[in-house]
Order: sequence, then structure tokens, then C-alpha cells
Amino acid sequence: MVFITEEMIKQFEALMEQIDEPLKITYQNVHQGYPTATLMRFLKARDGNVSKAHKMLTDSLTWRVQNEIDIILTKPIVPADLYRSIRDSQLIGVSGYSNEGLPVIAIGVGLSTYDKASVNYYVQSHIQMNEYRDRVVLPAASTKHGRHIGTCIKVLDMTGLKLSALNQIKLLTVISTIDDLNYPEKTETYFIVNVPYIFSACWKVVRPLLQERTRKKVQVLSGCGKDELLKIMDYASLPHFCKRDGSGSGKHLRNGTTDICFSLDHAYHQQMYNYIKEQARLVETNALIKHGSFHVKFPEPDANEAKIAETIECTLQRLGGGQNGLTNSFRSIAIDGQKS
Repeated sequence: MVFITEEMIKQFEALMEQIDEPLKITYQNVHQGYPTATLMRFLKARDGNVSKAHKMLTDSLTWRVQNEIDIILTKPIVPADLYRSIRDSQLIGVSGYSNEGLPVIAIGVGLSTYDKASVNYYVQSHIQMNEYRDRVVLPAASTKHGRHIGTCIKVLDMTGLKLSALNQIKLLTVISTIDDLNYPEKTETYFIVNVPYIFSACWKVVRPLLQERTRKKVQVLSGCGKDELLKIMDYASLPHFCKRDGSGSGKHLRNGTTDICFSLDHAYHQQMYNYIKEQARLVETNALIKHGSFHVKFPEPDANEAKIAETIECTLQRLGGGQNGLTNSFRSIAIDGQKS
């Protein structure tokens, strides 16, 4: 594991003083008053290489300026029924906080279908959750606990994972690449629960391809993971799919329950959606909130990410005997931002 020294930080700070004014403005939204912690994140992501970390950060800031990421929290997905359908098919939410005050982000990997809206809407929704986490949730947690909290915990539910996941690999690669290049080192630990055989088969071939620092963050738990997770959070903060064996991500949303953190009816999503609508009203006081997705240029995955996606695709095809006609569906998703 790379050790970040004070000298690295000083060199990085000196380089950041030379960036253009538009990048300095968006940089404030990135560091939220904790620039040193931000520099450390990008240094870790580039194994302590100051020059590479500086390029990564300036590239990220340029991406933010070119795609107007600073105003994405003023762009609600409307109408509300469309946003609800996205929440029903892109299963993610905040179930609570760890004992150390870190947000617990629950993700229903196996049952997310990503089939109710265009690719651009799902990417917009994902970036909005990232930005809301970094600009609202984490600063509030830091204030509450009197110390900087800049990371989260993620609990990934594999319930329902099937060969049809092949259809989603390209979209998930886009989302993963956006996170890796622009929101590095924001997750303390990935807990994976409710693991079916298909995940175990993929994990076996993907794990060696991951960087060491990523491998160390991943913990595959037995069953729903409740016993292990209760060591770091209270019962109320457990995602619903961890509260009893066999619960999974399923049976979510159908009854509009407020205790399922994926649901638009859950307090977290209500707060975030209302926040975005209010920000929109503040900047568009005399205009109607516009319909349509907020298009973001999708970055190209690096060679390792492409290799991981290819490996998962090949493994799923092997498990399915190369049938089901999934490859054509996989290739039909454009990742250049032009096709919705």
C-alpha cells in the first residue's frame, strides 16, 4: 500500500495553484473545504505518483467543466413518474450510517434492470447521487461528528443475479469508469452479500485483475451478511436485504414502502429529489423545469477496466453456453453519449 508523504502533498498543491480559474471554481465543489484529503485520494488512485495524480485530477476537473457537473443538482429528472421508474430499476439508496458515521450505500446489483429509461438518464441519476453524497451528505456527516468524513461503505446485494446481466455490462462499465476517474477512493469497503453461483464464477476470474488496493476493500460475506455488518453498524442502518436470510432485494417498491432504501418513497430519496427540485427553482425561477436527460460525455474505460468487462462477458457466455442472443444486446448500447 502506497504511503502518501507531506512532500507529495506539497508538490501536488504547488501544481494545483497553476490551474486555470474555471478549474479552480469546480475544484471547490470537489474538495468541499478539505483540499488535502482530495489530493490524497487522487494520489492513492495513482499509487503516489504526483505527476499522474495531477493529470488525473485536472482531467477530472476539465470533464466537470465541459459537462457542467457543477449544475447537475439543478437538473431534476422529470416527470416524477419517470424518476420513480429509474429508482425501480437502478436499485441504490442510503440505508443509514456506520458506527463511525460513514454513509451506508445499498446497491441491488442482481435485480437492477436498467430498462425503464435511456442510458443517459441512468448516468445522470448516478452522477447526481455522487454529487449529492459529496456536497450534502458527507459534509453534513462531518459537521455532525466534528471531523472530516469523506468516504462511504457500500453493501452490494447479488440476489437475482442472472446471465442476463450481460446486457448491462457496457452501461455498468461507463458508470464504473466515471467513478474511477472522477470520484476515486470514495468507498472504504465493499461488502458483497447474498451471493449466487454465477457471481462466484465471475469473481474467481475477475479478482486477479483488480488492483491490490481494490481487492483489499472487497469482502464477500456469508448469506445476507447480517452478523458481520452488525459489527460496524446498528440494526436500523442495515439494508433491508441484510435484515433476514433470504430477504434479498426483491419484493421492493411494489407496495411503496418507506423502509426500502431503493424506493423513491424512502426518506433519503425524498430528501435528495426535493433538494434537486428546489435547486432547480432557485436558478430557474421564471422558467419551467425542462424535461429531457442531462447528457454527459462518457469517458473511455482504461485497458484494465475493458479487460475486466471482457472477462465478465466471456465468463457469462461460457456459463450460458454462448446462447441467449445476449451479445447483440450488449453491443447495442452506445457509450459515446450520442445514443440514448
